[in-house]
Amino acid sequence: MMMILGMFVFSLPTLAYHELQRQTEWKHASTARVGLRDAHQYVGPGDDTITLSGWVAPELTGSLYSLDALRMMADTGKSWILIQGTGRILGSYRITSMTEGRSILDGSGGARRVEFSIALKRDDDGVLAMVGLGDIGDLKNMLSIDGMTSSIAGAAKNAVGSVVGNVVGGITSKYGGVVSEMKDKIGGSISGAIGSAADKFK
Repeated sequence: MMMILGMFVFSLPTLAYHELQRQTEWKHASTARVGLRDAHQYVGPGDDTITLSGWVAPELTGSLYSLDALRMMADTGKSWILIQGTGRILGSYRITSMTEGRSILDGSGGARRVEFSIALKRDDDGVLAMVGLGDIGDLKNMLSIDGMTSSIAGAAKNAVGSVVGNVVGGITSKYGGVVSEMKDKIGGSISGAIGSAADKFK
């Protein structure tokens, strides 16, 4: 497993990205001054975006149904917890755009190579607040960084379980038969990867 976004797992059987780019911005308001450079004041964090790009070869690895699953998640307009395969929580992100390019087409129009790019934008106020641990100032009395990591992992395990349950219920009620068909195609690999992710928080 490379990464998990809500209920979707990025991996070789589903969708393996080849490149991850992250851009983080901070907002600084400016005021013009006569004869001087503009004055600036920090007003808070700005956009935090992640772009995942790569390609799949459906005949060898990856599944086009994975792109359909991500589009269905984006259609809900919700944000999803993003967790690396290492167990690191990146925050809550929503899917803002997807691009797809198909090449090496066969006689029926099927593509042997499909390139993709997925843009995610963060919308939470911090990982600690997201998992119910409050501000970092509340954690200053912890004895070590290991203690904080353990606390975050425990809270995240419960958060991920709750989010995945809500996502599955919401999408199933909206898309019914489509989800059932997609589940038959990639359900086994996704379930296995989610199990692996949960083990990291034990």
